[in-house]
Amino acid sequence: MSDLSELRFFRTPAHPCSYLEGRQAATLFVDPQTPLDARLYGELSRLGFRRSGDYLYRPHCEGCQACIPARVRVADFRPRRRHRRLIKRNSDLSVSEEPARYTREIYRLYARYIDQRHGDGDMFPPSEEQFTSFLTCDWADTRFHCFRDLHERLLAVAVTDHLDDGLSAVYTFFDPDQEARGLGVNALLWQIQASRQLGLPYLYLGYWIRQCQKMSYKSQYQPLELLRDGRWRLHTSDGG
Repeated sequence: MSDLSELRFFRTPAHPCSYLEGRQAATLFVDPQTPLDARLYGELSRLGFRRSGDYLYRPHCEGCQACIPARVRVADFRPRRRHRRLIKRNSDLSVSEEPARYTREIYRLYARYIDQRHGDGDMFPPSEEQFTSFLTCDWADTRFHCFRDLHERLLAVAVTDHLDDGLSAVYTFFDPDQEARGLGVNALLWQIQASRQLGLPYLYLGYWIRQCQKMSYKSQYQPLELLRDGRWRLHTSDGG
């Protein structure tokens, strides 16, 4: 285990929160000059940090602790009826593991997704440079899991980091014209199953925010553990 007490961190100035209207947010980053590797990444993931590009971060907001790190305990996960229906609906898709790098095919899907789903978000407008700086990393074990239909059309990409105790669901983007397939949920269910097949105990989901609908959905995936007061605790209901 690393001596985490020797790490340096930087806190960003306060800025408008992307998830809760009227709130101010701040982010704690590991010093960019710190030599990072997969082992240290795993240790910091257990402390609630996430990866964005080459940076490790976690929310550090004054007077607010709404963003709570979440992970699925995959060995005990049982898909719900709607999950089973969705898996069946997407049973025609094949999944290939590809290097985490820019390709024209993958970027085109990413750009369509951002344009149509997140035109009012921080990642709009998309660009090739932004795609690379956000999703790829020099020191992490990152894979692109590509979901294709029977005609070999790329429908979804799950960007996944491999940690020593689990997989980390970094980001998923998909064909915005295929809403009925539930491609985002299908990719997450696939990552849970992949974690189990690899013998890894957890799928890290990022942050659960009860007051934010686009982040509170994570409580659907039970058993879910939340990091509260420095300890991972079982979260047993959708409502909190």
